[in-house]
Amino acid sequence: MLTFPNIITAMITPFHEDGSVNYEAFVDLAKKYADEGAGILVAATTGEGAVMTEDEKLKLFKMTANALKDKTLVMGNVGTNNTAQSIALAKKAEETGVDAILCIVPYYNKPNQEGCYAHFAAIAKSTKLPIFIYNVPGRTGGKIEPPTVCKLAHDFPNIIGLKDASGDLDYAGYVAANAPEGFHLYSGDDNLTLPIVAVGGEGVVSVAAHVIGKEMDEMIQAHKDGDVQKAAKLHQKYLPFMKGIFCTVSPVPIKTMMNMLGYPAGPFRLPLVDATPEVRAKCEQLLKDIGKM
Repeated sequence: MLTFPNIITAMITPFHEDGSVNYEAFVDLAKKYADEGAGILVAATTGEGAVMTEDEKLKLFKMTANALKDKTLVMGNVGTNNTAQSIALAKKAEETGVDAILCIVPYYNKPNQEGCYAHFAAIAKSTKLPIFIYNVPGRTGGKIEPPTVCKLAHDFPNIIGLKDASGDLDYAGYVAANAPEGFHLYSGDDNLTLPIVAVGGEGVVSVAAHVIGKEMDEMIQAHKDGDVQKAAKLHQKYLPFMKGIFCTVSPVPIKTMMNMLGYPAGPFRLPLVDATPEVRAKCEQLLKDIGKM
């Protein structure tokens, strides 16, 4: 049976200077976060999955799943705006050993709710893997509405969770109240982690966890244990960091910070480019403000 931790780290993908994937560095980082109690999300937005090949993703899925077998949850991102392509990748992901897959609401196409339902239904029918829906209107240009999420979750037992980056607490509250029992609602926005947990969420699929994973886990667990005041204080302390890591398009700030902290994060793939001097200075200050540098 799958165990769902408070934190799922949406990992960066380290690249070598020549632009190739640094698989060994990724696995080493994944082991570090797993040791801290976090689950691992592979090749999603923070991992620059949109500019990775299918073969690169599948190799990373397999290496990570093998390295972390029975240690923590490993989720692979297979979502695209092409239903047939997403299905094909989901089927291949089954062979890699990942525990679950993440599928984004189709971007650019901007399907209506009937289209969103049909998209996720087709993927769910095609695979035995547990599926997380990823709602992130700021990147896709459209969204899946809460009733559609809940209908899918009731109709398909392998649609088991939602990463919600809508920025709307009413959205999260509706899903928490109307999804099937055992449905896994996770915040997709670091800064809204505690509010979403407060309205019935389970945790966060996190970018900030690259640096403050233990602290965020402590915050979530404090709330779950009934120490609301402690949770609020931790939220207040780390909120500037959780917001600051999105001072420019993600994952530029967090990957810049990882390089600053001595991890082999490496460069970006186009169309993302290195942080400007102003963003680098902001990143350095954010790390200093929380005592990490």
